Amino acid sequence: MDDKTAHNDGNVDLVKDIPIVPPSEIKKLNEEALKEKREAETSDSTKESVIYWQQTDDVPAKLSDLKETLKEVIGLGVSFDVIFREMNFAGRNAGLLFLNGFTNDMVVTEILTRLTYLKPEDVNNQALNEMMNRYIPHVQVERDTRLSKVIDEVLSGLCALFIEDAHSAIILDTRKYPVRGLEEPAVERVVRGARDGFTETLVTNVNLVRRRVRDPGLHVEIIKVGRRTRTDVSLVFIDDIVDRTQVEAIRNKIEEVDLEGLPLGDKQLEEAIVNKGWHPYPLVRYSERPDVVSSHLLEGRIVVMVDTSPSVMIMPTTFLDLCQHAEENRQTPFMGTYLRWIRFIGIFASMFLLPLWMLLVIHPEMKPPGLDILGPQKNTEIPIIMQFLIVEFGVDLLRLAAVHTPTPLASAMGLIAAILVGDIAVKTGLFVNEVVLYMAVATIGMYATPSYELGLANRMVRLILLIATALFGAKGFVIGTTLLILILTTHRSYNSSYLWPFIPFSAKAMGEILFRKPLLMSRRRPAINKTRDNTKMGSDMNPRGEH
Repeated sequence: MDDKTAHNDGNVDLVKDIPIVPPSEIKKLNEEALKEKREAETSDSTKESVIYWQQTDDVPAKLSDLKETLKEVIGLGVSFDVIFREMNFAGRNAGLLFLNGFTNDMVVTEILTRLTYLKPEDVNNQALNEMMNRYIPHVQVERDTRLSKVIDEVLSGLCALFIEDAHSAIILDTRKYPVRGLEEPAVERVVRGARDGFTETLVTNVNLVRRRVRDPGLHVEIIKVGRRTRTDVSLVFIDDIVDRTQVEAIRNKIEEVDLEGLPLGDKQLEEAIVNKGWHPYPLVRYSERPDVVSSHLLEGRIVVMVDTSPSVMIMPTTFLDLCQHAEENRQTPFMGTYLRWIRFIGIFASMFLLPLWMLLVIHPEMKPPGLDILGPQKNTEIPIIMQFLIVEFGVDLLRLAAVHTPTPLASAMGLIAAILVGDIAVKTGLFVNEVVLYMAVATIGMYATPSYELGLANRMVRLILLIATALFGAKGFVIGTTLLILILTTHRSYNSSYLWPFIPFSAKAMGEILFRKPLLMSRRRPAINKTRDNTKMGSDMNPRGEH
């Protein structure tokens, strides 16, 4: 804090020369003093703000004092959607605090209607307990004496019922978040399979997973992150399968995040707990498909969900994990293996096709016999490396333009890019045909990469290898490729090699990666997950599925 410090007792010293007054005296301050007090506040959390205005975090006994605090802390009377409905139940003054738009009107009306039937003789001195235990017909109800906690819950969509002289509040979960309908994710489409995908609502996402994994060991922990945003972050795992050491490590990292908020959701959380440096390769796998997430949970992985984010993070992950797609498991093992190999070839081409061709152009003597056609059939005044760089930047520019182009105009933009830019550039002699052809193949391979983040990282590798090959020839290509393997090997995914099972090599695990084995033959969970129970089937079932 700039002008105030927090003490061990939770109280806050106000700015020097600023009056320290209880809530009941706030309205007696003249406008100049009140304005000065407001400008002096530098609180960055609800608790600090509450203590600043009333010197304690307790719920005030009087509703008038409560309203004065709420006016200063959350803008009661200023923000149109902050509602404080004052009522009287059984002769006791009461107030209901909620956000308009987040509250289910029918549920709240039903609760309030029931409370209006109370008579003074029905409520003893423990009015709050009586109401909560006997007269509120709702499932999710709790009581709290901390005003900051009550305000945080209200800001997340719950409503709070205050009773005068009760020194606490009843918190009711009557949320009704605005939510879009379930749609198939645009990035992870499949020919066969479920068409539902995650949305921006955390509860909906958890339910989509629970519908598929009805295991009593499925745990869904909730953690609030961000001093200001108080974003709900959910840690999901199957307790009797997952490595609890990994769960504890991820939980501790999330709890230790000291940020003012996560307005951009899961990506900011990833940077805070996993990838804190400049390394381009992702250490988590993003997915918007509940079936994919459910299968990873059964393999012993950990899933992190962030409210307002339609994608979830799967940890730990490796380079080869990011190369797999749900479509491979929707086909027969033979066709699934074929599709996986085609995808691997496309990913390899997106990284090494252009540098290899550049190497053969620089050193024609290295061409295999009978492959003279690989070289450029004609030369232009622009060097090959400059052609590649121009096309690389052009493809990125088109990709960014496609994101911001309205859907009805996207087709027109594609035609302009393909005909006016590509074809005419070749005909005018700016580019050679091979540059456009190989660049198109490499770009297709990048878009065939299941992980969008991995595709972008591979593109940067291709660019660096192109420049290294153009500058140093074969040495540049070999050294660049070697450095890439070393960097990926030393890149750790929760104490596991990023290139597992290639480095360190595991023949059995590598076979699982290269071949989409039949379901009943895949009996073990991946060793990288360090699962407590590594068997997928009962011990009395043979590989053919017979008991």
